[in-house]
Amino acid sequence: MSIPYGKQNVNEDDINAVINVLKSDYLTQGPVVSKFEREVSVYTGAKHAVAVNSATSALHIACLALGVGSGDSVWTSAITFVASANCALYCGADIDFVDIDSNTYNISVNALEDKLKRAKLDNKLPKVVIPVHMGGQSCDMKEIHSLSLRYGFKIIEDASHAIGAKYMDTSVGGCSYSDITVFSFHPVKIITTGEGGMAMTNNAELYNIMNRLRSHGITRDHSEMESLSDGPWYYQQIDLGFNYRMTDLQAALGGSQLKRLDKFIKQRHVLSENYTQLLSDFPVRLPYNNPKCYSSYHLYIIRVPYSDSKFNRNTVFERLRSNGIMANVHYIPLYRQPYYSKFNFDINLFPNSERYYSEAISIPMFPNLTKKEQFFIAEVLGKPEGYQALF
Repeated sequence: MSIPYGKQNVNEDDINAVINVLKSDYLTQGPVVSKFEREVSVYTGAKHAVAVNSATSALHIACLALGVGSGDSVWTSAITFVASANCALYCGADIDFVDIDSNTYNISVNALEDKLKRAKLDNKLPKVVIPVHMGGQSCDMKEIHSLSLRYGFKIIEDASHAIGAKYMDTSVGGCSYSDITVFSFHPVKIITTGEGGMAMTNNAELYNIMNRLRSHGITRDHSEMESLSDGPWYYQQIDLGFNYRMTDLQAALGGSQLKRLDKFIKQRHVLSENYTQLLSDFPVRLPYNNPKCYSSYHLYIIRVPYSDSKFNRNTVFERLRSNGIMANVHYIPLYRQPYYSKFNFDINLFPNSERYYSEAISIPMFPNLTKKEQFFIAEVLGKPEGYQALF
């Protein structure tokens, strides 16, 4: 038996949606991408959506649309995937990290506020803050937005884990408390387009900029052109953009998956409840649910408190893997990565991140995970050290 930590759910409707595109006149820049964008906009309540080939691309053009460049600073969570920070460096900006909340594993509002107070005294406030909705649970966006008004920074929500999630009864992605929200459609995420991402915004100007940047910086809108049009075929490159476009094939898969998004989230909540029952008596720390939030449960993260005994994170992780349970760790603190360590971040500024990293394990979580498999995972977790099965 081999159980991955995450896995896509693809059915016949998804396959047929892709086949229909293959039989159509468009494979890349056709009508299905626009349709998928409209559907996600309606679902989240955001006014605009820009579909791209990855969430990394979405983060990059989001930073560029907000004017991030050389001499600017961008802050994000210390516990996240590298893309949340790399997007700032792509723009020539500096990056800095904020410690996490010890309960939610999201960016700590208190740590953020303390860091902003110090940065204001040093005249080194960030241009953009990128809160990351870790595991599918929203950050406390109302509080972060309040800080943005006081300290003058813009907000990009990295909601790569969180399509289908809610914050204060509103859909994540509606940008009620941010300038831009980014989704990921990687296969292990809640819904998939194979690879892909999307940037949501309520700001028409930001939408227009990101829309151009995903396609070489080109516009066909005469109102954006710098000279008169030569004819109906005419276009102008007015920005230095990229080939970050999503294909119709990907959008067809995403649009079909979107119809089952709420079902996927409900299934993940059932799985979470099963885990909570199965593991409630184990010497592990289970996920905390912020009452302000409705998580999409992209991840189910347990923490094995550090111990010198044989029951610690590393031994438990190895036990799971040796039994075919492909547990993972999300994530290594970014300042520990060799590329980022050269910037000499002070590890002592991130006590919660350090403690989290020493204890965290992501155990399997995906809609097709069976109760039998969950029982097996719990059995492996609960085996006493030195247990020998008899065959």
